[in-house]
Amino acid sequence: MALSKFRLLAAVTVFSLTLSGCSVLDGELGKVLEIGGGPNGALDERTVAAGIKEALRVGSDRTVESTSRRGGFLENRLIHIAIPEQLLKPAGIMRDFGMGNLVDELESGMNRAAELAAAEAKQVLWNAITEMTVQDAFGILRGGDNAATEYFRRKTGPVLRKRFHPIVESKIESIGLSRVYNRFADAYNIIDIEGKPELVELDEYVTSRALDGLFTVLGREELKIREDPVARTTELLRRVFGQDEAQSPG
Repeated sequence: MALSKFRLLAAVTVFSLTLSGCSVLDGELGKVLEIGGGPNGALDERTVAAGIKEALRVGSDRTVESTSRRGGFLENRLIHIAIPEQLLKPAGIMRDFGMGNLVDELESGMNRAAELAAAEAKQVLWNAITEMTVQDAFGILRGGDNAATEYFRRKTGPVLRKRFHPIVESKIESIGLSRVYNRFADAYNIIDIEGKPELVELDEYVTSRALDGLFTVLGREELKIREDPVARTTELLRRVFGQDEAQSPG
């Protein structure tokens, strides 16, 4: 059942206040009511949903741009792909025996493969936004700080994994990472450690960590959109949230 005009305006107001912060409380409801009351600027459900989708496109584009650039994973401590935890001890022994460059080369290669694969996420995320219903949009509106990220994870996680995996495999080959890993494996097999764990499947490990990193950055971008008005300055967003500076006095 469609929201009544009052409930719709109230919902938009709540979302606007959530994104902008308590400092804009005074007069915010008046702005929204003014927009909703004009004959040429009626604020209906579809317009609100379009505004939310616009915000999500901004966040997803920034996420892909950030993670797919050179150094997007390698230089970001939050999502940097490190040597698998179970291989840290043998990797340390390799460093002690002068093979630290091999360990560093492996780690750099894993991050570069993730960066090259990250660009593939853009179309998948945009498809999820396009398919979003009004109910989905209002669920995100009323959700917590990571509601959009969780929506994306549910809608795109399996698809992204399916698309990421062959790309990661391809990039691992194209940048010569598989040869590096084979050299790492040869050195690893020589090391005598009690209870030595099995080597990981490199493509699976990088795929999983790349997806985790993607959604981590997406979550941070969502938080920016919710908290910082500067992060959502398109014309559609200003209309939906009543933030058009051109109409501000003074």
